[in-house]
Amino acid sequence: MDEFMQLAIEEAKKGLEEGGIPIGSVLVKSDQVIGRGHNKRIQYDDPLAHAEIDCIRSAGRIGKYNDTAIYSTLMPCYLCAGAIVQFGIKKVIAGESETFDGAAEFMKEHGVEVIDLNIEECKEMMKKFISEKPDLWYEDIGK
Repeated sequence: MDEFMQLAIEEAKKGLEEGGIPIGSVLVKSDQVIGRGHNKRIQYDDPLAHAEIDCIRSAGRIGKYNDTAIYSTLMPCYLCAGAIVQFGIKKVIAGESETFDGAAEFMKEHGVEVIDLNIEECKEMMKKFISEKPDLWYEDIGK
């Protein structure tokens, strides 16, 4: 498995250990990790603290994002896809989109290359969480 996706999975596991939703993300520029994050909605009582948002925040102001790629264990939702498009991140590598199809088409329509790795570990982590805590999951995706 790609080392950057493995780091995103580690972030997802951190979130789960903290009592949150197991979604992790890593921002990469020139083969270097410049940002890491995980979903912190529950931990911070913040509906906008999604993994990709947390990851981009942790990178700080880097000027241009057009030469970055963001790895996420789950296909980004419209909130996160909007940030990806807004900042010009050109590549998204998702661990899976089976448990949540996210906003892949939206990102593609805005020039973002979207790759779905369909990783079993990512799917199993989300399926287990959704079955154990459906209310938290549906809150996270606005349903």
